[in-house]
Amino acid sequence: MTRRLDAALIVCALLTAPAAIEAADFRQMRIAVPGGGEMLYAISLPKDVSPSSPRPLVLALHSGGERMRYYGEAYAKLLVVPALEGWRPIIIAPDCPTQSWADPLAERAVMALVEQVMREYPVDARRVLITGFSLGGRGTWFFASHHPEIFTAAIPMAASVGNEAVETLATMPTYIIHSREDQVVAFRPAEQNARALEKLGRKVKFEALDGLGHFQMAGYVDALARAGRWVAEAWQR
Repeated sequence: MTRRLDAALIVCALLTAPAAIEAADFRQMRIAVPGGGEMLYAISLPKDVSPSSPRPLVLALHSGGERMRYYGEAYAKLLVVPALEGWRPIIIAPDCPTQSWADPLAERAVMALVEQVMREYPVDARRVLITGFSLGGRGTWFFASHHPEIFTAAIPMAASVGNEAVETLATMPTYIIHSREDQVVAFRPAEQNARALEKLGRKVKFEALDGLGHFQMAGYVDALARAGRWVAEAWQR
């Protein structure tokens, strides 16, 4: 039931979103997965992208749900674009090829996509953000933990850390966002994890939201924008 709600709410929110968000310039693509198969993804390029002006790269990992094709693009338009478009970043929004972003096949596919985009476009390797909500937030923790040589900041939202050991987390600037009213992913463990990371001396910030249920993703836009500003400042230090 929660998966159907997640997907339905993304579609509903997109239908009522401002025209500027609807018009976000994404191209729908696909990439061969190492070992077989393919993964759908969407990519948005700023109009001024050029070799002389490397851009930040944002990898946007969608939430769970009964997925339509290019579900990642719909998620990015709903949450990531309105929050981070001021960066004029390159945004890639894949469709998870399995049930979990932490699955080995999904990991191979996503990393092949990131590496391809970094080869083909002028990406500033010092500014590579991974962010995601719920299932995608869990994936954010996973990829940031397993590929710190690629990602330089992370913003997990409404997410558990899964099986990742706390010592492997937040080795880069990490902004954690979670609502106290989340009825799917408990708030307290997320807060406790953030405090544990602070004690380890990690560069983390935890933002607690009020009044938002788990399926109110659009309500996270302002918090994600604040997180983006915090990450941008961290990159400059």
